[in-house]
Amino acid sequence: MSKLVIPSVDQALPGRDTAISISNTHFVNQQPLKPPFAPGLSSVVFGLGCFWGAERRFWQQPGVVTTAVGYAGGFTPNPTYEEVCSGGTGHSEVVLVVFDAAETSFEKLLAVFWEAHDPTQGMRQGNDIGTQYRSVIYCTDAAQVAAANASAERVQEQLHELGFDAITTEIQLAPPFFYAEEYHQQYLAKNPGGYCGLRGTGITCAI
Repeated sequence: MSKLVIPSVDQALPGRDTAISISNTHFVNQQPLKPPFAPGLSSVVFGLGCFWGAERRFWQQPGVVTTAVGYAGGFTPNPTYEEVCSGGTGHSEVVLVVFDAAETSFEKLLAVFWEAHDPTQGMRQGNDIGTQYRSVIYCTDAAQVAAANASAERVQEQLHELGFDAITTEIQLAPPFFYAEEYHQQYLAKNPGGYCGLRGTGITCAI
């Protein structure tokens, strides 16, 4: 099975009925990783390559209450990291971002997303190659979808001016989110010298 092509439902690995067991405490800020979250908070799921560095970028943002890494956008229920990396699940490595709209905005988080990676690379991000490294924005509601699409149009203009190809980011309502294994959660806080493959394009998103 090619790691550059998302498998069909029939091709995808069967997965399992039982979710991966993890704690419910963020290693950095001690906030809960799982819902229900406090009233008034909003959420979005981003994929921008390897989820280790991506999660760190978002937990550092003002107004972000908690983050967790996981898998979304594929067909295999409750996949393992090894299954996702095989290309047999169709999932992208993603970050669940829970934020307080009174302290930040969806648009500010979109700016972090666009500036932190190259959204034109398809099934890869730099030297990380495979369907799990594709760029995605999985939204909570139609308003987020509209805002994400509008921001993509603005970013595309900048990228074209810099010589980049068309944006390949998937923007849609959020499919099921499956939490990744415990050791992946807040990985770069637990392993400060760990791998981070985030590389931007040089654009700046004005908010």
